[in-house]
Amino acid sequence: MTLDPQNTPFVYPEGLDAFLSAAGWGGAHVDPLPGDASFRRYFRVRDADGSTAMLMDAPPPHEDTGPFLRAARWLDANGLRPPRILAEKPEQGLVLMEDFGEARMRDYLDQWPDDEAAIYTGAVDALVALHQLPPGPFLDYALAEYVREVKLFIDWYCTAQNLYVDAAGFVAAWEQALSPMLVRQRPGVTVLRDYHAENIMLLGSLEKQGLLDFQDALIGHPAYDLVSLLQDARRDVSPALEAQMFDHYVRRSGADAETLLADYARLGAQRNAKIVGIFVRLWRRDGKPRYLDMIPRVWAALERDLAHPALAPVASWFDVNVPAALRDANGGTFAQ
Repeated sequence: MTLDPQNTPFVYPEGLDAFLSAAGWGGAHVDPLPGDASFRRYFRVRDADGSTAMLMDAPPPHEDTGPFLRAARWLDANGLRPPRILAEKPEQGLVLMEDFGEARMRDYLDQWPDDEAAIYTGAVDALVALHQLPPGPFLDYALAEYVREVKLFIDWYCTAQNLYVDAAGFVAAWEQALSPMLVRQRPGVTVLRDYHAENIMLLGSLEKQGLLDFQDALIGHPAYDLVSLLQDARRDVSPALEAQMFDHYVRRSGADAETLLADYARLGAQRNAKIVGIFVRLWRRDGKPRYLDMIPRVWAALERDLAHPALAPVASWFDVNVPAALRDANGGTFAQ
């Protein structure tokens, strides 16, 4: 037993030694890594010869390794760069995979901010390459799923703020705003759904992108991952860089800029409202108050998206249901 970063007792996955031995990594040293917002845990595995691998512990029934493995193999087969799978035991939730090292996009840019444009260009180019492929073997990002996700805003944020809101009007406003976009999701592209600077690794050059956290992939609209990257909940992206990278995507993809911008705003508003709800849920339900510190960034992006005419029904709902005192960049404060 060791201790995790919060100094609470830490237990390694059951059956880990047998799994590693069967994979050819018996006797390797296993170091826990900081966790994310799910039940998944990650470890760096170091063999005696200095080689390393990453171990994912996704324990059933809370997690399922199937979607991750399916998406990783599809991405790899189509020329993109997920970590390659070294061994797996789905019934135990254990996956041993390639180690991409330490050069995470977010961390690299904290140290080398002058490379920002080059690295974001590479990340956008990776999306262009993804969107040129036929859609993968994933479910559709249907209107019902968009609405289910965005309802997290009223279920968690509004509840935490003691707001009594028009829930039926909220759903109707989103359906009205999103419905015109749905035709542009056919046949659709593979949407990774969490494509941002903490899930992109730099593999030997500024432009080469390694992909992480894609197990929730769906078939949807090309603007979704673009807005996930450029309206990052965890890292400030300047409006100038956002506009520059949006224009780069338009040039590389051949998309119609005006239509794409409207859909980008639709999906930005949907994603940002959802994330506000998720971050409040992580605080109230899961005891992770650090996510509240990110809400001001997300709220500011949400307000920019709501200003687009395509979001008029949703913006009107916010005007009626969310008081002006909660509409600043802080998105409201919470008693912790």
